Amino acid sequence: MMNLSNEDNLRLNVLLHQELHAIRIDESKMIVYGLSEKGEATVPLNANCKDEVYIKQVKELISTHVLGSPGGYPIFLRRWTRMGQSRTHESLERLLLLGESEAIVAVVNADEVTNEISRRAWWAMPTAANARCLLRHNDVVEGDMGKTLAEFLVEFLPFEEEPRAMIESARLVLQKNLITEDVQGSLWKKGQRKNALLVGFLNTLPDCLPVESSEHKSLSELKEKLSSLKGNGDNVFANIIMRILSKEGQAYLNTVEAVMKKPSNQDVVISLFKTIKDYFKSICPNQVEYQDIDVLLLDANKYIDVKAMQFEDLKVILETFPELSNMIKSIITLSLIDESLTSPVFSRTDAIGSLMRKKIDHITSPILKEISLLRNNG
Repeated sequence: MMNLSNEDNLRLNVLLHQELHAIRIDESKMIVYGLSEKGEATVPLNANCKDEVYIKQVKELISTHVLGSPGGYPIFLRRWTRMGQSRTHESLERLLLLGESEAIVAVVNADEVTNEISRRAWWAMPTAANARCLLRHNDVVEGDMGKTLAEFLVEFLPFEEEPRAMIESARLVLQKNLITEDVQGSLWKKGQRKNALLVGFLNTLPDCLPVESSEHKSLSELKEKLSSLKGNGDNVFANIIMRILSKEGQAYLNTVEAVMKKPSNQDVVISLFKTIKDYFKSICPNQVEYQDIDVLLLDANKYIDVKAMQFEDLKVILETFPELSNMIKSIITLSLIDESLTSPVFSRTDAIGSLMRKKIDHITSPILKEISLLRNNG
């Protein structure tokens, strides 16, 4: 095997002896980039053998300088394993100097990512997948990189093909005012055509959806009734009833219904079910993973008719206002929904669109009925 050319060897060593923040290798253009406090430095490569072989030698030189071994990321990974996979801030900084995409992916998925680490990683590998990973870190969201990454994901959405990625991108950019109200409104408008985006809104902004809706016609009357409950503010059932009948709650239900009537693929259905479960988690009476909607509905009825004595909040509200039993049954039903309901169908088919919707109609129709009972037109 030939060695690196003398010119490349010299220039790379000069680069590596600077205080670098990250290294990026463009294998198609045969250029090594280095990021430091002074800015970006470039080292054009002059290969004296096949490009892929030459790039391998370049990475070995870099790894030897950074790690003391030419093995690169695999060597670093084995060291992590021996150390109980402790990914310290220093470890992440060193990974960013290897010029390997696998190392960058490891960094953006680590637990200890800071705003500064995200800035370096983003320079090294600015992809939508990495932007989503970085926006899962609170320090990044609250730092100046948060808005940069959110802006990128919004601009990239028209090119996103997978509904799962659309949902996650929307969920993440809607955090903590990362985007303006105008951009949020534009995203909501696009969600009317691509309802995967609406699932992102339901997940992040369940009580602040950018759409007008009227409170439930029974809200005023029920507010007066429930206010007479002893310790009303601590009754989780009273709280969820007030939440779902408010104009914000009605907007939430309207949006859930719109998505459930026409999900594009299985990822949208699963994400929607998870979002619904999270919304009603405060009153969920068990942790059963139902795979049969009929069993779920039967259990929801049992909690109203038989098991109410097991839940003090439920007992109090039903004994005081038995006329609310149907409404409470509906919210208990929604609290029991989970992706497990789809397993018997989705494990046997990869259908999408109208065919998928037909196959899960026996699941979605009863759920839509319960949602309708909680809406103004119910």
